[in-house]
Amino acid sequence: MTRTRLDDPRPLAGDRVAAWVTAKLAERGLTLANSPAEPECPEPSPAEQAAQKRIPYDYRSAAADHEQVTAWVDRIAAAATAGDLGGRGRREIAHGPSLLLWGPTGTGKTHQAYGAIRALTAAGCATRWDATTAADLYGQMRPRPGIDGEYQLRRIVRVPLLLLDDLGAAKSSEWTEELTFRLLNWRCQNRLPTLITTNLPPVREEWMDRQARVLRDMVGDRVLSRLSGMCEPVELTGHDRRFAAA
Repeated sequence: MTRTRLDDPRPLAGDRVAAWVTAKLAERGLTLANSPAEPECPEPSPAEQAAQKRIPYDYRSAAADHEQVTAWVDRIAAAATAGDLGGRGRREIAHGPSLLLWGPTGTGKTHQAYGAIRALTAAGCATRWDATTAADLYGQMRPRPGIDGEYQLRRIVRVPLLLLDDLGAAKSSEWTEELTFRLLNWRCQNRLPTLITTNLPPVREEWMDRQARVLRDMVGDRVLSRLSGMCEPVELTGHDRRFAAA
């Protein structure tokens, strides 16, 4: 029986539409109960949306698909703990290993790193994170009037998740080596997950050209020692993707 208003004997508009839809479905042997459901599109989490706004445009669709990188994401996500937002199903990144992604230019190191950040936020890990190139880090820390370099360093040293891109690409000096050591030494001792990328092989192998630069030459033994203690090495090989895309 269709519903009517007391002052209007005609069926309500919603009832008329429902009757029409039911009739059309019946012509196809369907009912409202077994009609195909629209596919569900899960909405991104607030952490995922916030991360997406901060990720550089070229990497906003980056996906971590390297076996070692995805395994690292799973480990970090599994170790995430419930923080202040834990009551609402949100977890915060705690402690864990870091990754050193190295290989020639354009082999996807930064792509994998941002893909890992996107995967962690998609997994429901709400955390503070930061990303910078080594050259930009040195530029921000360089002493100048009105800038407290020590405050800036303390802030980035303690961020729960850090992406340090292009380590070894900037001109080295005693000052840059000391700054890099302080950053990585603190994060190593406190086991804060860090994604580090470099175009340079970590050390010189016997088969390599004696003139070829290696990361050890650019950052020094102390920094390389900390990297060895805190990072799982991930070598990426292949041709320059940027040239292929062009």
